[in-house]
Amino acid sequence: MYKRKIPVDLSCPLRLTMSLVNSKWKSCLLDELRGAPMRPSELHKALPEATPRVLDLQLKELVDDGLVEKTIYPELPPRSEYSITDLGRSLLPILDAMIVWGETNRALFERKYGE
Repeated sequence: MYKRKIPVDLSCPLRLTMSLVNSKWKSCLLDELRGAPMRPSELHKALPEATPRVLDLQLKELVDDGLVEKTIYPELPPRSEYSITDLGRSLLPILDAMIVWGETNRALFERKYGE
């Protein structure tokens, strides 16, 4: 697991929140899981731009932080699913605000990225 070189500033609530979702795919993973539990392969298909290794690492961090829960079913072959926890759901209003802001300012991104 990734070990921070600089400790998180515990006196700043913004930095604390960002420390949980401060990666390229964690917020996308939480957004994908908002509707229903998903298997790892479904998450990989939903986010094809991300490498499976990166998604697996970030899912593990989300599980370790308590934002996502991993359920392993005792079957042959073994099957696992990820689902968002209540703590993870508490971040959804923040993600929703980010989605609305991105939609509202789409022209900025079209100028910046040339789409």
